[in-house]
Amino acid sequence: MKTSLIAMAAAALALLAGCSLAPTYEHPGAPVMQTWPTGAAYKTADPGATAAAASNTPVSDLEWREFFIDERLRKVIALALANNRDLRVSTLNIEKARAQYNIERAAYLPKLSASVSQTATRTPSTMTGSGEAAISRQYTGGLGIASYELDLFGKVRSLTEAGLQSYLGTEEARRAAQISLVAEVANGYLTLMADQERLRLAQDTLKSQQTSYDLSKQRFKAGATSGLDMYDAQTSVETARSDVAVYTAQLAVDQNALTLLVGSVVPAELMPQGELAAVSKLAPLPAGLPSEVLQRRPDVLEAERALIAANANIGAARAAFFPSISLTASAGSASSTLSGLFKAGSSTWSFIPQISLPIFEGGVNRANLGIAKVNRDISVAQYEKAIQAAFREVADALAQNGTLDERMDAQQALVDASAKSFRIHEARYKKGAESYLDSLVSQRALYTAQQNLISARLTQAGNAVTLYKVLGGGWQPEAGLATTGND
Repeated sequence: MKTSLIAMAAAALALLAGCSLAPTYEHPGAPVMQTWPTGAAYKTADPGATAAAASNTPVSDLEWREFFIDERLRKVIALALANNRDLRVSTLNIEKARAQYNIERAAYLPKLSASVSQTATRTPSTMTGSGEAAISRQYTGGLGIASYELDLFGKVRSLTEAGLQSYLGTEEARRAAQISLVAEVANGYLTLMADQERLRLAQDTLKSQQTSYDLSKQRFKAGATSGLDMYDAQTSVETARSDVAVYTAQLAVDQNALTLLVGSVVPAELMPQGELAAVSKLAPLPAGLPSEVLQRRPDVLEAERALIAANANIGAARAAFFPSISLTASAGSASSTLSGLFKAGSSTWSFIPQISLPIFEGGVNRANLGIAKVNRDISVAQYEKAIQAAFREVADALAQNGTLDERMDAQQALVDASAKSFRIHEARYKKGAESYLDSLVSQRALYTAQQNLISARLTQAGNAVTLYKVLGGGWQPEAGLATTGND
């Protein structure tokens, strides 16, 4: 009979131990349109009709080494991933969160400790029957379990789940930080390339205008033209000279920015060379719906982890309304002499179960439950906001991408037309058919068009990087970084 009662009690405890008071988690719907935006600013073609999309490869699975085809840029990005301090902090935050999760998970198991102690007591002669002072000693040793709480209502389970989700959230934050860093390094590299092109253009323009200025001076000295043509030519020379100084300084600023992102000095052999168009290929767009694409972004996944953790905290707050049972037990040996500590007949044990039932706590538990529910509602709103912000970022990038081809065609046509106009005016000036002012105006128009073409190329390359980033980027763990909390 006694054995049956013990078995029934054990079964009841096991059943209760599986109980959880956390509400069932329900994945919130995406509060955005079910399709990507359409209109004059967007391409009418299916955004999934690219080679990568045709092979069912979403952008989130396209690693940055596959996206960027310039070998120098790949090496610069690798340096940044190894040395960037912000990314290093994100990695260390994962280690901290992992340790915190292990602390929460340790509450599942009882804490076992061993101890050996001696108690010595001196009794004065006035208090002994023999009239002499006496010293008594007691030695104890054993193993003990201190205040192990049975998780009958899932409090520890809920707190552990919240800790796990917080830990996984830091991993998502690290992924987001890495994707952002890759994009920042790429954009910094592209900006440096664009400013190199602008500097070369300014230097070439300075040489060309210096030649025209020298010709104007010769013609002025010969009395063939007035001093006005010479001074007009000089203004063009000085403008180009000023631009050379500006872009020389800007290159140094770009290099400093890239050094900060990389976390170390970029070797000279890795500095950008060539044209912007050779650095990256257009990020392929997935053929899936917005809700499918955006939920793969690490920042959205991080927000959802926070929501799941908040949901688990409700279970812990609900468990506080129910009784808690804690166990304290010890077993060991006691003796008046050290040599007899572990001899037969010296064993001791104690078992102290304790049940605590909340009766009146001034509404603290109810308030904590209310806070947990509000925190869950806040997390839902933050998750939905993350989805909406992600949708807006993708829509903006798509709008720009949809008009870039036309912008590039128009800007290239403007450069070609300005170049022809300048050549005609320059030839007419050299023949004395018109003043230098007409040639100067056409030259400045050409220079401006060429500068804007460089800016358009930078925008096009930067848009590819932006699309790659806002669609979730490609991510892969670096060596030595664990990605699960199951160790």
